[in-house]
Amino acid sequence: MTTKVNPDDAMDTLTDNNGNVASLEKREVAVVQSKAQKMAELLEAHRGERHLVVIHDFPDPDAISSAYAQRLINAQYEIETDIIYNGKISHPQNIALVRLLGLKLIHYEPSLNLGLYQAAIFVDNQGTTAEEIVQALEAVGVPVLMVVDHHELQERLKPEASDICRTGAVATIYAEYLEQGLVTLEKSNKDHVVAATALMHGLISDTQGFIRAKAEDFQAAAFLSRFTDAEILEQILSQARSKQVMEIIRRALGDRMTVENFTIAGINYVRAEDRDTIPQAADFLLTEENIHTAIVYGIVVGADQQEKLIGSMRTSKTTLDPDEFLKDVFGKDESSHYFGGGKQLAGGFEIPIGFLSGDSGGEYREHKWQVYDSQIKHKLLKKIGVENH
Repeated sequence: MTTKVNPDDAMDTLTDNNGNVASLEKREVAVVQSKAQKMAELLEAHRGERHLVVIHDFPDPDAISSAYAQRLINAQYEIETDIIYNGKISHPQNIALVRLLGLKLIHYEPSLNLGLYQAAIFVDNQGTTAEEIVQALEAVGVPVLMVVDHHELQERLKPEASDICRTGAVATIYAEYLEQGLVTLEKSNKDHVVAATALMHGLISDTQGFIRAKAEDFQAAAFLSRFTDAEILEQILSQARSKQVMEIIRRALGDRMTVENFTIAGINYVRAEDRDTIPQAADFLLTEENIHTAIVYGIVVGADQQEKLIGSMRTSKTTLDPDEFLKDVFGKDESSHYFGGGKQLAGGFEIPIGFLSGDSGGEYREHKWQVYDSQIKHKLLKKIGVENH
């Protein structure tokens, strides 16, 4: 399987039996079939093993549903599969997704014996947003078998194979795998209905209710709709905003700085269990008139009192690449790993506070926030071109 699959690029190389360039529709089918075949060959070579599917810290519906689909595919090759994540599932819709569909996820703990697994598959991330798990796997020598993602290439992992496409959601990639026969879905099979319903939720979530969907996302939704439980999906999507989300949105509205159609908001300290409120606040700020890009960030305090500055970026400007923007703004750490990255129209960044971590409270805590808030705003404004604002 190729290191990076861009359907637009890949289709340009396909020809028919006479050497002529194939039609758009036929070329798309050929690319998908090839990917499914290569996935089958890869898993057949590892039949009977035990694998770990790794999703990013604080997983969203796209990551959760895609990981579940990978486990379903693995089962066809007698591969026992566990899904692992770090952080916390706190978004109301994510909690509803896991509970209503009965999805089983393992929360990472340092005491877990990762040596039980023969390989790891990374879904909806490339290791940069699951760093603690990556390091633990490296420590016990568990190889990375595959990466399936739709973010820009991060170069943190060295998988045996990868499928990285600029689709609206990773759920789209897995819907294509299923449609091409890696698993023959049946409406009467509960596990199949769960997978289809979860993937549909992942699609809806990552494409902003199909507002940002591409042709392949609509095609995936059409296929999944034949197996989705509409009633359960409606229950998941009907979850109301929590009080914590409303409070963070209020703080973002009160602190925001608007310049050149960007709105930038620092929201001070955020509890670890409320981390999911940051991207939700960015989504909300993006709805303001004359705003094409929203960036929201705050210091998240972990249970161990370690602190990280976490931020989310949302944009409706198609010529603005969040991955390129955030990598340029925040650069790399001492290990040459980028602090930020993203996909089309969305991105995020995570910067360890390091030596200054620790809740000392009072005036010191406020001074610390002011320093980081000023530095983040300075870097962002410099990138935008209005650093003297």
